[in-house]
Amino acid sequence: MIYLYRMKYLYAIVLASTICYCASAQITISKDTIMKNGEHKIFTSIENVPEFPGGVQAFSGFIGKNLKYPEVARLIGINGRVIVSFVVDQYGKVNDVKPISCVGAGCEAEAVRILEMSPAWKPGSQDGKPVRVQYSVPISFTLEGNDRKTSMRNLRNSGYGFVFSIKDTLYTIDEAEKILGRSFDPNQILTTEPFYNYEKQPKFDMPDKKEVYLIIMKSS
Repeated sequence: MIYLYRMKYLYAIVLASTICYCASAQITISKDTIMKNGEHKIFTSIENVPEFPGGVQAFSGFIGKNLKYPEVARLIGINGRVIVSFVVDQYGKVNDVKPISCVGAGCEAEAVRILEMSPAWKPGSQDGKPVRVQYSVPISFTLEGNDRKTSMRNLRNSGYGFVFSIKDTLYTIDEAEKILGRSFDPNQILTTEPFYNYEKQPKFDMPDKKEVYLIIMKSS
């Protein structure tokens, strides 16, 4: 019999850090609605929650050792938190890894990659039977220095191309520099995503760049 649990209340906090960035993960647990033979049953707790091999500190070390700050996110200066859900199944394997919030620039893909690398956990159990348990884990990407500015010059000289969305209008990096200045606060970035220039606007063609990204600025 396989059960699926959805978590909400605090179970554990995991912190990991390196010289270049900090990453933190928080595992949560809640009242659970599960499916059994087509009928819903409510559980207020799980008898035995899944355990990462070595415990919470080992999970922290696993994240800190393997997490890599995405190149574009570092270049732009993105700081933010990605929430990822995943299931520890009845065999202890991690699967169904999905980002449920985003900051862009490859952070979601990196958070998913790390969790998909996870070794098998000790599975959770209810009534003496192994069960599938769903977790949500916030992973924070934080560069050193709260006063960091994103340099237009660095963006322009990188191997990546950038288009800016400012108040719902698209601008080249040169146009955006006239509005934002030679550098800007990366905390004003809403998200960053791949840009495909579907409308074929010549000024946004950057064949010499390996990838082009759209930097969407906050409206205020």
